[in-house]
Amino acid sequence: MTRTLRAWKTRVAATATVALVTLAPIAVATEAHAAVSGSVCLSALPSQAHTTLNLIASGGPFPYSQDGVVFQNKERVLPAQATGYYHEYTVVTPGSPTRGTRRIVTGKQYHEDYYTADHYVTFRKVDFGC
Repeated sequence: MTRTLRAWKTRVAATATVALVTLAPIAVATEAHAAVSGSVCLSALPSQAHTTLNLIASGGPFPYSQDGVVFQNKERVLPAQATGYYHEYTVVTPGSPTRGTRRIVTGKQYHEDYYTADHYVTFRKVDFGC
């Protein structure tokens, strides 16, 4: 291999490494919270979400055995937390033969509740002040 070709390969490898190290954290950080799309007023939620939130506040009983299980945040949509931080609850969908796609996911902080109508694709934080 000629000295010129070796020098060129070294420069290309160095440039690629710098680009990867510099840009990779930006891509990961952007992707991790990309689908939390603002907030939703409590008053704008469907009545079934109000029922679910009231059941959560009172400790149940819940309509589905899966209600209250740990939400793993595998989609990495919500802010990163330790396993066990989030729990999910079904928001009943009238006419659906299954649990449907609507959920409330709660965090450990007071009023840290997220609503999703599309089975974890997007979340909106519930704003209890409106």
